[in-house]
Amino acid sequence: MTAASAFAGMRRVSPVVFKAGCPECRGRFELAASALRLAIGATSRTTFYSFTCPECGSAVRKPAGERVVELLTGGGVRTLRLHSTV
Repeated sequence: MTAASAFAGMRRVSPVVFKAGCPECRGRFELAASALRLAIGATSRTTFYSFTCPECGSAVRKPAGERVVELLTGGGVRTLRLHSTV
């Protein structure tokens, strides 16, 4: 099997982008998966995603529920698992 035949029939996939908004400047924009970070903690209070606003430069942190976690991980966002020390 050649490399060309291995990829025959596959179509080109567009990069995943996520719609986001900044609470500081109220800007609305689209971000590539590489611009976002996801932190998964032990509770909903410690699970969040973050990014830097491309319009005003603010560091933005927003809570991430189960569905948001699923969408971000499925879209290739880098994920950090937070471990609690007891």
